[in-house]
Amino acid sequence: MPASDRVHVRAPGKLNLFFEVGDVQDDGYHDVASAYQAVSLYEDVRASHSDDFTIAVSGSVDVSGVPEDDRNLALRAARLVAQKAGYAGGVHLDVEKHVPVAGGMGGGSADAAAALVACDALWGTDLGAAELHRLAARLGADVPFALLGGTAIGTGRGDQLSPALAQGRFDWVIVPSDDGLSTPQVYGHLDELRAGTDIPSSARTPDVDPAVLHALRAGDAVSLAEALRNDLQTAALSLRPDLRELLELGEANPSSLAGIVSGSGPTVAFLSRDPESALDLQVTLSAAGHHALHVHGPVAGARVRTV
Repeated sequence: MPASDRVHVRAPGKLNLFFEVGDVQDDGYHDVASAYQAVSLYEDVRASHSDDFTIAVSGSVDVSGVPEDDRNLALRAARLVAQKAGYAGGVHLDVEKHVPVAGGMGGGSADAAAALVACDALWGTDLGAAELHRLAARLGADVPFALLGGTAIGTGRGDQLSPALAQGRFDWVIVPSDDGLSTPQVYGHLDELRAGTDIPSSARTPDVDPAVLHALRAGDAVSLAEALRNDLQTAALSLRPDLRELLELGEANPSSLAGIVSGSGPTVAFLSRDPESALDLQVTLSAAGHHALHVHGPVAGARVRTV
């Protein structure tokens, strides 16, 4: 029997507090080591019964480039749940997006994670957390973390997750960009830079700096700011030189402890000492003409909402 007529699931966007990228492998992929933190910028997915698999996308961000067919990760997630559970019907997904599209914050992955949870609840298939995680890993490296939420270390392709203890709250000011960056393009450009003399390659197996873990465990924003790192940042800044000016502007402000490009970019995130400092920085960046948002982490992963 169907568990419900309509299910609402909310899933968070993420920031990469640390992102080390290994050299490209024979299959074209890279091993990575990442410290993920889920933050309070969310995607909302509402699932309702249907004979077919359909999707409609809206939101507070530009969704004009988001596909509404089987290229959409959320729709593919729904089909995976149906296939695994042997469910013969379909689903209609209403996706309300607030995470920047192609912004390096895992918005599409959050949609997919939300769709997995929503369909499992809507159809009463009760696949369980372990099976949903396995399905998430088939959809993309960031999808399992969107399910998990909180703070976690990701290795391998980024989908081998270990929860990380993070005390307290970390406050961020994020600045999205109207023009997204393609993740494969950024990785490809990193490979090009490493093939030349611009930046060295990474021969060793990627690993997260212990300083990141110590800072998270201590709830120490100042120490975390000193340990922030993103190997994709050089490639993202090379493709989008305007982001360098934004980083310099934010980091020059006393309310900012450090700035970093989020994932493959182009979203830039600034870590602040506390909520008041973050608000000050948000106001300053907004006054300079940027669309700045104050978010915090860690927050929970994809969860069914009762309202």
